Amino acid sequence: MIGLVLAAGAGRRLRPYTDTLPKALVPVDGDTTILDLTLGNFAEIGLTEVAIIVGYKKEAVYERQAALEAKYGLKLTLIDNDKAEEWNNAYSLWCGRDAIKHDVILANGDTVHPVSVEKTLLAARGNGQKIILALDTVKQLADEEMKVVVDPAKGVQKITKLMDPAEATGEYIGVTLIEGSAADELADALKTTFERDPDLYYEDGYQELVNRGFQVDVAPIGDVTWVEIDNHDDLAKGREIACQY
Repeated sequence: MIGLVLAAGAGRRLRPYTDTLPKALVPVDGDTTILDLTLGNFAEIGLTEVAIIVGYKKEAVYERQAALEAKYGLKLTLIDNDKAEEWNNAYSLWCGRDAIKHDVILANGDTVHPVSVEKTLLAARGNGQKIILALDTVKQLADEEMKVVVDPAKGVQKITKLMDPAEATGEYIGVTLIEGSAADELADALKTTFERDPDLYYEDGYQELVNRGFQVDVAPIGDVTWVEIDNHDDLAKGREIACQY
């Protein structure tokens, strides 16, 4: 198993930090960045290799690659997304289609979360699941969240931001365990998704899989403090959280 990080996004709402850095390299605890926290989690669960999808300001990640490898004891492979500033992340994850053949834990490059999330996903393996989403069933939901409706017997039925929060089982937090056996089907669903509309999310690719009859499962993460960092308010919360880990 390897780690996979989506770190190609521009994060324009986090300017001026993202004038020179991709969102994943915005500091959240001293010099510690969002990417540092994710790599630290991956190292703690025993991973030794991580692929990182880069795009916007990718040279900043390339410049830090050797230092990050040394700090976390990981071999990093950087994968270029040539459309990072034009298209949404369905295409970005498709750029990592070869990486997901190895079994991966995927983490969005803007999610600050504790290693308990990765441990929960690993503990949920073993019953034939091919894709398992980390799901927050505790948080009060609003319009911006990536909401999920789950059937206990059939897994994910719906995943979208465009849903009444009252209908949702919980929020997808941006971390997924993907077995290599799902790689080809997921890559095809992602391709169908971004070819339909390049502004779609990779979660729309998950919905495409569900629509095709593929079972996508979830693992509730419990009462865990985490945040997706989209703007300066989120960043302030991320800094409060990150210093606790």
